[in-house]
Amino acid sequence: MPQIPEKIHELTVGQLAARSGAAVSALHFYESKGLISSRRTTGNQRRYHRDTLRRVAFVRAAQRVGIPLATIREALAELPEERTPTREDWARLSEAWRSELDERISRLNRLRDHLTDCIGCGCLSLDTCVLSNPDDAFGRLQSGSRLLVERRGDRKKLEQEREQG
Repeated sequence: MPQIPEKIHELTVGQLAARSGAAVSALHFYESKGLISSRRTTGNQRRYHRDTLRRVAFVRAAQRVGIPLATIREALAELPEERTPTREDWARLSEAWRSELDERISRLNRLRDHLTDCIGCGCLSLDTCVLSNPDDAFGRLQSGSRLLVERRGDRKKLEQEREQG
């Protein structure tokens, strides 16, 4: 990994890519989404402040655990702009996501534990289906797969089928 001397306070996009492990195109994308920012030189080249390395690392780590980019952008907006964020700043951000991550872990554990029982059933209303239909909420209305119809907004058709059925 290329080392950048401490006296250099701004990085080119190539230096940032090399140090962060993110592709140049990813850095441009992050910038277009407001996750990182740069200034432009007189030659219209991007220059990133050194603390952008930490921001990119944060974005990439958050993406790996499935945090949406909009949520990441909101979190990064909470960081101070007048100074490099401290460990406490980063800890505050990650703590805000703890309950969401705990819920995701719970859903993934449920998926892992019950996936074999659910593959191929297709009805989405079995009493034992803890993945698609926890507590068999749809089974109380009627049996069979109806989620696709309801998602398309075709409730009238569903009501007609129920009356004819």
